[in-house]
Amino acid sequence: MQIRLISARPWEVEADVLAVPITCEEPSDEILAELDRRLGGALGSYREVGELAGKPWSSALVRGAEMGADWVLGMGVGKAEDFDRVIALRLGAAIERRLIGRSVRRLGVYLPSGLVSDGGLEVAAAVEMLARGVIEGMADPYAIYRQGVEADLPPQLDELVLCVPDGDVTALTAAAERGMIIGEGGNRTRRLAQRASNDVSPEVLADEASAIAAEHGLTVETFGPEKAAELGMGMFLAVGRGSDNPPRFISIRSGEPGSTDSRGRLLAMVGKGVTFDSGGISIKPSERMEEMKMDKTGACTVLAAIGTIARLAPGLPVLAVAPAVENMPGSHSTRPGDVVRAMNGKVVEVNNTDAEGRLILGDALTWAEGQGATHLIDVATLTGAVERAFGKLITGGFGTPQDWWDEVRDAGARQGERYWQIPFVDEYRADMESWYADFQNSSGAEGSLVKSGLFLREFVTRPWAHLDIAGTAYLRKSTPWAARGATGVSHATLVEVALAGR
Repeated sequence: MQIRLISARPWEVEADVLAVPITCEEPSDEILAELDRRLGGALGSYREVGELAGKPWSSALVRGAEMGADWVLGMGVGKAEDFDRVIALRLGAAIERRLIGRSVRRLGVYLPSGLVSDGGLEVAAAVEMLARGVIEGMADPYAIYRQGVEADLPPQLDELVLCVPDGDVTALTAAAERGMIIGEGGNRTRRLAQRASNDVSPEVLADEASAIAAEHGLTVETFGPEKAAELGMGMFLAVGRGSDNPPRFISIRSGEPGSTDSRGRLLAMVGKGVTFDSGGISIKPSERMEEMKMDKTGACTVLAAIGTIARLAPGLPVLAVAPAVENMPGSHSTRPGDVVRAMNGKVVEVNNTDAEGRLILGDALTWAEGQGATHLIDVATLTGAVERAFGKLITGGFGTPQDWWDEVRDAGARQGERYWQIPFVDEYRADMESWYADFQNSSGAEGSLVKSGLFLREFVTRPWAHLDIAGTAYLRKSTPWAARGATGVSHATLVEVALAGR
């Protein structure tokens, strides 16, 4: 798809459909008034009867007249003062999804300068979020296996024309293209995460990593149980023992070994890659167990992110690590009460085989530090508790030291992704004590979210942030701006953090 920025009046945009954001306030913009005049007062009439009064994601499609677009789509965005990066992102996606089933190859979007200034956004940020939203709105990860669903999909555009009255067209084009690339990477995350467990085993995930590395000229390394045993990855090996699909430890590196970015960092992005999580011997209830194909989403996120980073900043030193396993019950499965030694030498009693993500992440974080990582972010569908606490729209997380967490959180905010920091409560560490090992991997429901962070902290010695996407990784029902299924959350945050080192 091509993106084109123009500094023009909306009626000059040539497109199949021109989308126009509508706020709750009565329009005072002379350009919007002239646009409505050319439409025979249709937008004003819709507002009068309450059909298009600016309520977020309410919309109306009007036949174009005296203008370059065949149709005009009015899309409610709420109050102008609330127009921020999140709303700009959702606006782009909501426009695409409103046009599901419509024949649209060239889409125009008019971005009034007053809307951006009232929300306090820079025009470049609004353009980037809007373009990214349109790209993400084009995808429907839920439909990847379904037949004959073309009529139910958003239009696949040939061209997106963004009409911005003010600003440097060259700079805004660069911002829009950045948003497009990040959106495409997010969609790659979603497609891979959404694939079924009989389609994506640990070995297939390794193949996908190899394809991403080859596409961008990156270095990939994968190894199986034998080398993992040589390296002392006792926690990683403990999880996949019950499956006929052997584990794969996956890494992709951008830049030469030993190299760092402009800030002297080697960022390691570590993603949980449980291609299916039955819970193992501590088996899960059957309800919603089919969703456990999504337990590989963290791995999908970091693998797609390093590809996106390579497109935007070729050669930037960064490391993606994806420990991939399938957690199944079987005659060789790890049993509750088994004791394993982690790669960093700590001894862990596995008293709950369904607390498996922290086991593979612990060894992966240790390995990443051994590869020279100076800063770490792990992404994981780790706990059900995080969804119960924050729902589907806020990602919970931990970080140490505070300034590193702040940097990650702020990068997420710039990409329209919300995070809430969970405190470390060191007193809870006593609940994880074991008679037989240094500590246990689980200690009951009370404070379980905090304890998951305390467990992972045992395996890092450098600045580290943990993003628990168990609630935000996928939607069970569609919204005006997103299809149900994988969301691609945190992909954009990882890219934003890495690009700070250009």
